[in-house]
Amino acid sequence: MNSAVTVDFWFDPVCPYTWITSRWLREVERVRDIDVRWRVMSLAVLNEHLDVDPEDPEGLYKEYMKAPGRICAAVRERHGNEALGRYFDALGARVHGQQDWSGTAAALADAGLPAELDSVAMTTEYDAAVRSSHEAAVALVGDGVGTPVLSVEGAGALFGPVVSPAPRGERAGRLWDGVVLMAGVEGFYELRRAYGELDFR
Repeated sequence: MNSAVTVDFWFDPVCPYTWITSRWLREVERVRDIDVRWRVMSLAVLNEHLDVDPEDPEGLYKEYMKAPGRICAAVRERHGNEALGRYFDALGARVHGQQDWSGTAAALADAGLPAELDSVAMTTEYDAAVRSSHEAAVALVGDGVGTPVLSVEGAGALFGPVVSPAPRGERAGRLWDGVVLMAGVEGFYELRRAYGELDFR
C-alpha cells in the first residue's frame, strides 16, 4: 500500500520563483514520502483583470507568456502527470537555468515527448484547460495570491513557499514539515519577509 502524502503543486512555468520552489519540492521527494501531482497555473489569467500586467507592463509578451502553460496543459492531458513533471523539469532547466526562452520544443525532446505538442503554444486549444486548473488552485487558496500554490492532502492549501535558493537534503525536509504544519492550521494566512535576489543554485 502506498503511504505517500499526495501533494498538488500548481505552477506557471514562466515564474522564476515557482521554478526554484519546484526544485525544493523535487528535493523533498528524496527525503520525504510524497507523491507530487503537477498542475498548471497562469499569471496571465491571474492578472487579466488589471489595467497593467505587472509581469508584462508593456503588453509585448502576452501570448508568448501563455505558450509554455498551454504546452504543459497539453502534456498533462495527453501524457499524464509524470510526463508533465518531466517536461517542467526540462523546460525550467532551459528557460530559467539557461535563459533560453525559445526552448519549449527542445524541452519536449529533453523530456522524451512528441515534438508536435509544441504546436499548441500559440493557439487557444488548451486555454480552457489552463483556466480550469488555475481556478481550481484559486478556489483552494483564495484570491490575492500568485504562483505557486501547494495543497497537501488533508491539510489545506497555501501560496508558496517562495524560497531562494532551494534548500537541499534534510533542510528541504524540515521546510516541508513546517509547510505541512502551517497548511493544517485553518486560520493561518501569512508569514513573510522582503524578497531577496533570485538564486537558482
